[in-house]
Amino acid sequence: MLRPLKIAYEYFALYTSLTLLGLICLIWSVFALPLYYILSRRMGTAIGRRGIMSGFRIYAWSLSVTRTYHLDLRDIDSLKGGPPLILAPNHPCLIDALLILTRHPNIVCVMKSELMRNVFLGSGSRLARYVRNDSSRQMVKESVAHLLEGGVLLLFPEGTRTTRQPINSLVGSVGLIAKHANVPVQTLLIETDSPYLSKGWPLFRRPELPIIYRVRLGKRFEPPSDVAAFTAELDRYYRHALEGALQSRWLKRA
Repeated sequence: MLRPLKIAYEYFALYTSLTLLGLICLIWSVFALPLYYILSRRMGTAIGRRGIMSGFRIYAWSLSVTRTYHLDLRDIDSLKGGPPLILAPNHPCLIDALLILTRHPNIVCVMKSELMRNVFLGSGSRLARYVRNDSSRQMVKESVAHLLEGGVLLLFPEGTRTTRQPINSLVGSVGLIAKHANVPVQTLLIETDSPYLSKGWPLFRRPELPIIYRVRLGKRFEPPSDVAAFTAELDRYYRHALEGALQSRWLKRA
């Protein structure tokens, strides 16, 4: 009898949290759309980023309260008030960016261009001046500009969600932006024991709950002079640091 009740509660907790996330995004979009045109760029950007942080914090709180997730994101808090830098996490799940954004009020995120047109995320992302990734040259230019203005850039070095243990091959964007902006790269090490929202996981498929999810600060790299050498060094670091991580239980080995 306990097993059916547990499954029923897990469905309830999961879909309640997803519904709450949808409502948060829609409500913020209603406010963000006119604010984008009314406020100055500086004020709009600040309000946009804090609004996203606050909304996603409510969602993360719901995940903890319903015991859908056991979250440990405290390490990111130490970056508040620090210098401009690039946050470079590994990327096991779709929820990674959302959870990182809950812990810092001045993050600019590099996003897929189709998400910038999404009814749930588009208006808020434009207000926060997030960067589209459809043009590599423009992405680098805008990212460097945000860093020179004092922002913190969130960019996943894999370019997509991890599909093999311990990490996919890396792209060179992180090193290129760090070189031109002359800012350090702070690695973040994400671990999760569940493949929920990993590549190919259907949004409404129920995982085993609760999910353990934690983010640790990794090594901080100085701005590179040689992008190719830096990318290779970053790759070696991740492969060593993520060996035996929680996701190694469900990711396929390359």
